[in-house]
Amino acid sequence: MDNVKDDEYYVKKIISDLSFVLLHTKGLSKEQFADNEVLIDSVLFRMIQVSENSDRLSAAFRERHGEIPWRAMRGLRNRIVHDYGKVDLTVIYETVVYDLPLLLRELEHASAD
Repeated sequence: MDNVKDDEYYVKKIISDLSFVLLHTKGLSKEQFADNEVLIDSVLFRMIQVSENSDRLSAAFRERHGEIPWRAMRGLRNRIVHDYGKVDLTVIYETVVYDLPLLLRELEHASAD
């Protein structure tokens, strides 16, 4: 089994995590999301993973795809990790609804390059 961990590997992992979040939050209202503690934990974990794996991409890949908000991804991870008990669920929900679909499309396009 080939365990090469290159840009393609990390992009696939990010796409998988984003797809998971979008699948499990599709059609949920902010209230439904906020009332599901297990889903919130899962979404936050996946968002942390997205950031961690984006940091493992080569600098060349990130530079080639400057349209992707790498710094914002890292910033959200830091807010989740360091302010876990005080994470603003409105920000998380809005990120999931408005930002993640675009991010997923951008990464799918980048992975095709």
